[in-house]
Amino acid sequence: MASALNPPLHTAAAQTTRLGQRRLGSGLLMLGGLAGFAVITWLVGWRQGLLWLIGLGYGVLLAAAAFGFTTGWRVWITRRDPKGLWAQFVGIAVAMLISVPLLAAQPALQGADGPLSISLLVGAFVFGAAMQVADGCGSGTMYKAGLGHPVSLAVLPAFVFGSFLGAAQLPAWLSLGALPPVNLVHRLGAAETLAVQLAALALLAALLWRFRGMQPSRWRGPAVWWAAIGLGLLAAANLVVAGQPWGIVYGLGLWGAKIVQALGIDLSGNAFWGLPAQQAQLHATVLADNTSVTDLGLLLGALIAASWRGKASPAVSLPARQWLASVLAGLLLGYSSRLAFGCNVGAYFSGIATGSLHGWVWFVCAFAGSLVGVRVRHRLGMAD
Repeated sequence: MASALNPPLHTAAAQTTRLGQRRLGSGLLMLGGLAGFAVITWLVGWRQGLLWLIGLGYGVLLAAAAFGFTTGWRVWITRRDPKGLWAQFVGIAVAMLISVPLLAAQPALQGADGPLSISLLVGAFVFGAAMQVADGCGSGTMYKAGLGHPVSLAVLPAFVFGSFLGAAQLPAWLSLGALPPVNLVHRLGAAETLAVQLAALALLAALLWRFRGMQPSRWRGPAVWWAAIGLGLLAAANLVVAGQPWGIVYGLGLWGAKIVQALGIDLSGNAFWGLPAQQAQLHATVLADNTSVTDLGLLLGALIAASWRGKASPAVSLPARQWLASVLAGLLLGYSSRLAFGCNVGAYFSGIATGSLHGWVWFVCAFAGSLVGVRVRHRLGMAD
């Protein structure tokens, strides 16, 4: 009689076959990723090709380690598990240690600077609440969609349209009141910015340790730490290659604008999409946009990681009200992220990593929004 330690031969053979199929599928996807690099480099240039590879890296790391900004915040709120937030701080610190000196030495490089505006306060708060209901921020929605997660696949189109709409109405929001962006690298200098921001992250990490819970962490092993370091290094590479930090939502809004334009709607009169720079993007290939290329690479990178681990396309069964709430939250995610000049990646991660004061403001407002979003999530009967 077969035991658990000695499974029947046909079972072992089936497992070996499935493993071989996964490895074959992953290999083919990797070849597809390399082919994408070759095609994009040939069509658009080396810079876009390298950004495609960086995007693949983002997707692989996020999916392989289940590195989640949304989940990291939620498990702290509900269980006082600090590991997810600690990992985020590590990734930001790694990116900052490279990016801040580069920004000081190379004025042509652009930080993730956003104005200190009413739209920032409102947008970040709404985004923080919506991401808990949708169970994903910008990067989370993208990599889970790459995994084939049904909820994220439903949320992503709403996110795209919301991002387009938020950008279209951003000038009206800015008219309500805004102060110019404040970049600490330019105000304080590189060394001072690193000292102040690393001290702030260390203080926050210490407070999380002081008030931590006693339950086992959601993240086991060192994978999340390696992912954090890798994301920080890739974010710095993104800055060097693209001349701008890692972002998510502009690319999604551009996709939405291109779809709207393809439907025959003229956007040339819009206060945002009618600007010369945006019109040029709308009439160029999507591969010419830095954020779009890394977004597309992220989707494939997540699929590669999922195929390798055999965790693609998970089955999900949700009541209708949870599906509706998730899609509506996706619409709010896209809209609010444009008002707040980024999501957890473009505003929080890249903002702080490149010394933008708006990144810290975004973090505070979005975390306050997440406190509300977690309550709404529980009211809807969604699991943690």
